[in-house]
Amino acid sequence: MTKHADHGPHHGSTHGRHDRTGHGHHDDITDPDWDVMGPQLERNGELSSPQYAAAAHWIAGLSTAPQVRRVLDIGSGPGVISCLLAEEFPEAEVVAVDGTPALLERTRARAQRLGLGDRVRTLHAEIPDELAKLGEADLIWAGNALHHMGDQRAVLAGFAGLLRPGGTVALVEGGLAPRQLPRDIGIGRPGLEARLDAITAEWFEEMRAALPDTTREIEDWSALFTAVGLAPQGTRSFLLDLPAPVSGQARDHVIAEFARRREMFAGELAADDLATLDRLLDPEDPAGLHHRPDVFLLTARTVHLARRA
Repeated sequence: MTKHADHGPHHGSTHGRHDRTGHGHHDDITDPDWDVMGPQLERNGELSSPQYAAAAHWIAGLSTAPQVRRVLDIGSGPGVISCLLAEEFPEAEVVAVDGTPALLERTRARAQRLGLGDRVRTLHAEIPDELAKLGEADLIWAGNALHHMGDQRAVLAGFAGLLRPGGTVALVEGGLAPRQLPRDIGIGRPGLEARLDAITAEWFEEMRAALPDTTREIEDWSALFTAVGLAPQGTRSFLLDLPAPVSGQARDHVIAEFARRREMFAGELAADDLATLDRLLDPEDPAGLHHRPDVFLLTARTVHLARRA
């Protein structure tokens, strides 16, 4: 499993082609060029770090929180969240688990740069097949990873089996799709992002249907926690609100996201929407993303917690 980027800037990787610290589904048909994707995923993770720092701080402050000595970051991608978790839990060893060696290399380099090399280590593993390799943990962070597993209930039960008594699993699943432009941008039909979201939803269903051992689950995460013997501990959503005018880093992210969706969905988009996207991506067009003063980034990530008794 390599999860590249679901729904905008975030983190992830464990299966080869899925999500990865970003917002939006990056499930490419061909193997990615990690020399290009790795730095982009790391920048995306940095952009959305405030959301995840707030989530980690929430977990650490819970009255039921155990002493965190070992953390598993499932689908760690380039290690942005792994290092953030190491900073939030200074007594813990953090294990970045991913199925892409190039991203694990980036994790090790990042940890060294931040002075965390003695506490952040990497583990190459394909989930769910190699869950047994992971060992016990006090905190399992699964950031936009579970929906890339065919049998989500079975994988969650596997996570539960790795938790030490009192340990916590944190699922980052759902939230709000990103908005980056006004509804009416003055070119093309209004509502472009809503139409892209509809196509993305169809893609997501097809992705889920194609997974090995795929099983449909009602996305009631508290009920699913209870079904595998865990006690739900609450749900919170964390906002990323970067208003216009955005920084160069945020603008570069928005451009990359629109370019990715233009490439992924060329066969599903109407001709007029393709023409609008081409204008938005043209660096010479004054109405394009490179120059527009109204580009922003607004999204939310939802974190669901459960505890082993």
